[in-house]
Amino acid sequence: MEEVAKITAKGQITIPAAIRRSMKLKDGDNVLFIQDGDRCYVENAAMATINRMQEAFAGEAERLGLQNEDDVAAMVKEVRRDRWEKRHADHA
Repeated sequence: MEEVAKITAKGQITIPAAIRRSMKLKDGDNVLFIQDGDRCYVENAAMATINRMQEAFAGEAERLGLQNEDDVAAMVKEVRRDRWEKRHADHA
């Protein structure tokens, strides 16, 4: 998809409606500008962050032996119990 936007005297642009819809951008959202040589890419900042986090955590579920949501819930309970015990061990 190609769209054209004019830059104002203050350096502002309006992202065309079709682009906003395709990027799922709403009023108040942040966008990320990525310069690559003479090209500039615009991303939905929230989605870019989520995608980078997913990439960073790729393989961690397998490494931890987590196969389903029940495994994740059990791990969260265990971590919470351990933290509670450590926090309250000082008061015993």
